[in-house]
Parts: sequence; structure tokens; C-alpha cells
Amino acid sequence: MNPLSQLPSVDRLLSSAALASLSDVHGRAVVADTIRDVLAATRTAVKDGGTLPNESALLEKVGAGVTAKMRPKLRPVFNLTGTVLHTNLGRAPLPEEAVQALVAAARSPCALEYDIESGGRGDRDNVVDELLCELTGAEAATVVNNNAAAVFLLLNTLAQKKQVIVSRGELIEIGGAFRVPDIMSRAGAKLVEVGTTNRTHLKDFAESINPRTAMLMKVHASNYAIHGFTHAVPEAELAALAHQHDLPFVIDLGSGTLVDLAAYGLPHEPTPREAIAAGADLVTFSGDKLLGGPQAGLLVGRKDLIAKIKKNPLKRALRVGKLTLAALEAVLALYRDPDRLHLRVTAVRQLTRPETDIAAQAARLLPALRTTLAALPVTAEIVALKSQIGSGSLPVNRLPSAGFAIRPQGRKSGVLNRIEAALRALPKPVIGRIEDGALLLDLRCLQPQEEGEFAASLAVLDIRA
Repeated sequence: MNPLSQLPSVDRLLSSAALASLSDVHGRAVVADTIRDVLAATRTAVKDGGTLPNESALLEKVGAGVTAKMRPKLRPVFNLTGTVLHTNLGRAPLPEEAVQALVAAARSPCALEYDIESGGRGDRDNVVDELLCELTGAEAATVVNNNAAAVFLLLNTLAQKKQVIVSRGELIEIGGAFRVPDIMSRAGAKLVEVGTTNRTHLKDFAESINPRTAMLMKVHASNYAIHGFTHAVPEAELAALAHQHDLPFVIDLGSGTLVDLAAYGLPHEPTPREAIAAGADLVTFSGDKLLGGPQAGLLVGRKDLIAKIKKNPLKRALRVGKLTLAALEAVLALYRDPDRLHLRVTAVRQLTRPETDIAAQAARLLPALRTTLAALPVTAEIVALKSQIGSGSLPVNRLPSAGFAIRPQGRKSGVLNRIEAALRALPKPVIGRIEDGALLLDLRCLQPQEEGEFAASLAVLDIRA
């Protein structure tokens, strides 16, 4: 007898009690499609010499297939990488106030481009421009979907078919191989490099200005640092030179914190307010880095220049929606209370978290980790670590932290890869890093309210041989 003839039909499996709950949750169509996939794979395996599974095993495969198919691709994870603003993990986590504002905006119609007082059409930038001006000292503001878009839009608006003068040492590449010269070219502007990689002087800019010059531009090198024999022109001097020639002076700050981080024990990072005070006519920065908000590109500066940018047809293509604006407004509002900023803005709280608190958390969780790994040829101990800020922000600075180092006993290094894979396979994946022969789990970003959930995850960790 052909063993394939013993395979149950799609209808028989679909009507089984074991799959009833899956059909109720996900729908019969999804379950039926998965049954067909499992049966097709089984036929292929049997023809290749495999053993025919029983009906119980088939039902188990269908259940696992449906679960995998319906699992969201965008899943929460435990970020134990040691990088706080991790681009691959979504950068800044939003504070609870922003989450609530985002949910409220998602559930209901909002006055996005509607002026409630007049009953007429409004401007979506009005949601946040007053806050941005208050916090930066700018005359006007607008928002697009990320900082690269902000730089692109201002260049396309103000420098199309004209020249933009930038120091050679500031021609940075950001994540994903996006480079300032490439963005400038796509925007229709012509790059004019001045100075050298390590030293640029005011005369380099002055000697390059001609009738085709559209602006002087400074790009904050937030994702690398040059030390030693260096020189950069102070922003106030560049602004004075630009204004002497009736040109705008533009600064791309990139990471864009709104406060002096030195007040929280972190290295100083230039702020938009400082740039505006130094004479910048336009400043661009990100919403989801040191600011601690949603992904967005923020432009602040002179009212007339912002008005020109907003009239560019590309502004509509690059604009943000109500969810981004709702979250951004809530985060910006928290900056009105700087005394409690390090408690309320999640990213700032994680960046300023004391090493002693992290080490104490590690001590509480170490027994659970050792219990999970007891049968494996590894050791687990608490170690001092160095976290990094991430997303190109303050790249040479490290934050004292603590976490776990899991090391193999003897030469069984492959066990680390199995543990790392098992952690990623958890319902809420745990993302660490393997470095110098150890699997490191940095606890800086593990929030206190997540301890119980993390410990419970360790209890069900399935490490395959």
C-alpha cells in the first residue's frame, strides 16, 4: 500500500478539536492553507525516504506553522546588546506619555490639519512647531520623516543647481551607507569641499564663496571623532561669514539632543538652541536618537527659510502622519520639565542609569540564569561592561554598565552559539552579543519592571543539543 494514501485529508485535520482554537483566533482559511503546506511537505519527505508521521505529529506541525505564520514581524525584544539607541532595534523607546498619546491618536479622528478654533483648514506642523520653537529658540519649525529627509529637503529647496560649501572633515557616512555627498547630489546641489580631513580654516570657506554659492553648511560629526592636530571653524564665525555674503548658514546636528547632557553626567553634545544662538539660520536633527522620541527629521530656524521649505512639493512626500506627531508632541512636552527629564524620557533614563543599579539588578537575576544553564558546560558571572550610546551619537564615549558573561568550559565554544540562538528564539527574544569568547548580556536597557518577565523567559529557555 502506498503510505501517502494514509495521509488524512485537509477537511479531516481542519475539523479536529486540536485545531479548533486556532481557527477561532486566526480564521479557517489560514489554518487550511497551513494544513496544505504541511501535507505537501510531508509528501515530499516521504517520497525522499522519510517516515510517514502520525496524525498527532501532523497536527503539531500545523499548529506550529500557524503560530509562526501569524507571529508579528515587528516584535518587542529585550535589548541586552549594550547599545542604547540601537538602530536595528528601533532606536529610542518611547516614554509612556508618548505611547498613550500615540494610542489615543490611532483610535480616533484627530485635528491633524483642522483648526478647531476657526473651523477651517489647519497645518499639521502646528501640532509641534510651537514646542520646537520654545525649546530651540527658533522662529519656525517643520517636521519630516527622518533627518536625512530633512537635509535633503532643505538642500533641494535652497541649493538646487547651486553650490554648498562644507568642510572635508564633515563629509560623513551615516548608517546604511547613506553619505552626505550622495544626499547632496540627489538633492540637486553641488558639493564644494574645503580644507582637509583634520583641519579647516575660515579662509577656506571665504575663498570658495562665489556667485553660485547657495549656503555654508556644517555637519556635526556625531558618529566618529578625529583627535590630535585638528581645527574646525567656530559656528559663530561661519555664521558671520555667511551673513556677510547674504548666505544662509545651515547646521546638521544629526543626533540632536535638546538639553545639555552634561547636566546628567553625560558628555556634552551640541544642542539646536546653541546652534541658533551661534547664528545658524537652519538646524536639522533627529527625533529618535538622543531626543528620545519617534523617528522624525526636525528642521528649525528662520521663518522665511522654513516657509520656503514647506512650499516645496517634496515636503508632502516626506511629511509625517498623526501617529508620529502625537508621540513627538508628548515627548517634546516632557522637555518643559528638565528637572525630571532623566526620570520621564526613557532613552535619557537608560543613558543616565547608575552602574550600581545595573549591578544590583544583575545580582538579583544571576541565580535564575545559572539555574537555566546548570546542565551546560558554561560558566555565568556578573561582569563590568561598557555600554555605548548608539545611532552614531557620541561614538567614542562609553557608559559604565554591568551584566552577564557566559563562557564555555574547555573548547566547547559552539555552546555559546546555541545559547544565543535559543535566547533569540524566545517569545520575546533576548538580544545580546558574542565578544572575546563570551556571550555578553548588558543589562543597562533592562527596565526594572521587566525583570520578572525576563526571569520567566529564562525559565522556559530551550537550548537544543
